[in-house]
Amino acid sequence: MLKITVWNEYKHEREYENIRKIYPDGIHNCIASFLEKEEDFTVRTVTFDMPEHGLTEEVLQDTDVLIIWSHALQEEFSEEVAERVKRHVLSGMGLIALHSAHFSKIMKKLMGTTMTLKWRHGDREKLWCIAPTHPIAAGIPEMIELPQEEMYGEFFDIPKPDEVIFTGWFSGGEVFRSGCTFSRGYGKIFYFQPGHEEYPIYYMPEIQKIICNAARFCAPIRASRTYPECERVKHEGNVQ
Repeated sequence: MLKITVWNEYKHEREYENIRKIYPDGIHNCIASFLEKEEDFTVRTVTFDMPEHGLTEEVLQDTDVLIIWSHALQEEFSEEVAERVKRHVLSGMGLIALHSAHFSKIMKKLMGTTMTLKWRHGDREKLWCIAPTHPIAAGIPEMIELPQEEMYGEFFDIPKPDEVIFTGWFSGGEVFRSGCTFSRGYGKIFYFQPGHEEYPIYYMPEIQKIICNAARFCAPIRASRTYPECERVKHEGNVQ
């Protein structure tokens, strides 16, 4: 069984009535609800307000793939916890960063760039699949139309992806690398742009299918993860 942890700030849904109407149980529980339908997944949810943001050493040790959604609390996120998540990704845990989680401390630490981009509130997006043979694109149509989504546009300050699987085109004319994979240490990462909190993006079957595919793709190859040698020695306190 693939052990998946879904992490969410769970702030907007509690503060804004229009967002609460879309995600009454939080974005994390919406995502968990469709993941739980997969026979090979076991799913837990954790949120920002939990001790250590819910991402304790014990939780991460028991996680094959971590899915994160963040936006309003990027700077308030613990440096220590961000470093902990980075270490687990380097040792093989998969990571899926959704929408504005591109700007999380976790992603900045793993990518090593500013992760900045252009944005505009509210637009129509056509999400084009440009790598149809990639496992994350399995069963996905050539194009998915999103009637309303927050516009993210280039230049997107990211390192060169291993592969760009989806490209977004917005009605204002902007384009964006909307679905990208990266490798860091033993870990695989997928960044996926759709998912602004004001729109019911995570109820769309095609979006759900992409996230399920990505979870399987990002899963550790080996059953039990181990740190790269340099990390293991450092954390055992043996570095001179």
